[in-house]
Amino acid sequence: MGDTVKRHSVVRVAAIVAATFLAAGTLTACSAGAGDDGGAKTLRVTLANHVWTDTIKSKLPEFEAATGLKVELSQYGEDQLSDQYNVKLNAGTDEIDVMMYRPLQEGKLFAKNGYLADLSDDVESNADWNWSDFQSGPVESTTYDGNVVGVPIITEQEVLYYRKDLLAKAGLEVPTTMDELEAAAQAIKEQNPGVAGFVARTGKSAAVTQFSSFLYSFGGDFIDEDGNSAINSPEAKEAYAFYGGLIRDYGPENVSTDMSWPEAMAIFTQGQAGLYTEADSLYKNATDPATSKVSDTVGFAPMPAGPGGSVAYNVPSWALGVNAESAYSAEAWSFIEWATSAKLTLEVQQDGVPGARQSVWEDPEGTSTYPADLAAAIATSTKNGVGHDRPRVIKVPEAREIVGDPIVIAITGGDSDAAADAASDAFQGILDDE
Repeated sequence: MGDTVKRHSVVRVAAIVAATFLAAGTLTACSAGAGDDGGAKTLRVTLANHVWTDTIKSKLPEFEAATGLKVELSQYGEDQLSDQYNVKLNAGTDEIDVMMYRPLQEGKLFAKNGYLADLSDDVESNADWNWSDFQSGPVESTTYDGNVVGVPIITEQEVLYYRKDLLAKAGLEVPTTMDELEAAAQAIKEQNPGVAGFVARTGKSAAVTQFSSFLYSFGGDFIDEDGNSAINSPEAKEAYAFYGGLIRDYGPENVSTDMSWPEAMAIFTQGQAGLYTEADSLYKNATDPATSKVSDTVGFAPMPAGPGGSVAYNVPSWALGVNAESAYSAEAWSFIEWATSAKLTLEVQQDGVPGARQSVWEDPEGTSTYPADLAAAIATSTKNGVGHDRPRVIKVPEAREIVGDPIVIAITGGDSDAAADAASDAFQGILDDE
């Protein structure tokens, strides 16, 4: 893949030096972006609408002044961004240099099709930038066939949201195991009429990502080491039955099977549930008094441990890559190196966007804007977090529908073991095709 990207060594070295010194705040100007005619090169950067993008946009003048590059920024919503990539990358465009993409949604497709440049040499080229500082889970999902094709910029982990007051009323500690989680859910529901003991996503596709941490904690995964479906393994069947049973037995009355996070979060924040497993990135919905009736009593904890331990996902929801057809691949890398530096990662994280650098999470300033118990829960999740929260395939939407079906069957009281067997056959068909 890397052979398709032409490197210009002199420019590349200058660009990397510029980015390195810029990240340290010691560089004020650089000619790395100068074209053959003396004019500034234009680097075309395509980003998604996101808080991360807003922070980076505010810093662009610093990057341009330090490198001599001119940044032409295109910014889109997720659906628009996908449409742009589908059209332009399929056509082999060289009009995109840096691209913000979703590793778990289109990452495998983009890598397999050769849209993403091989960054394996780049990430190892600057010891001060320190590729080893990036968490293993997110790195796993920005690597394809042993080649690094992206740098993770935004991460998510699953954690347990809980009501401190309801646990105290029940005389219970914060659940640390799946058995304790079930016991707490039962106690809360029995003691508080109209309040669910547990709530989580229930939609066939939407629930897959949050179910994944249960799957891992029961010792399972979507795909086994040989590349075959593992969703009908004994571990997976146990996880399906447990997740579905929690919602069926201790969830909201007449619970629907089409809830994604907004619906589940609303139930929790309106005081109608005691326990809730969800992405950490959504925590402000629960702690902001403007949106949450229980903001003063919300706590956070790591995923309770199952037979396989406490194993949550730790995934990159977004990453930066270089278009393999870019004529300015070295300059594109200098932008990524700058945007993902420890300095900028810290600043972005302080704005509420969790990053992938371990050193930033270990820096008190990196967690200063987070509730202390949430920061501690995230620290646990990142130690052995799994780098995917859905099957790593090209046909992600189809796969999610398939592996999510046993969740719905379990919630509605059906035979989830049989559903897992049927789903596994269908999922294997996708794997065989790919």
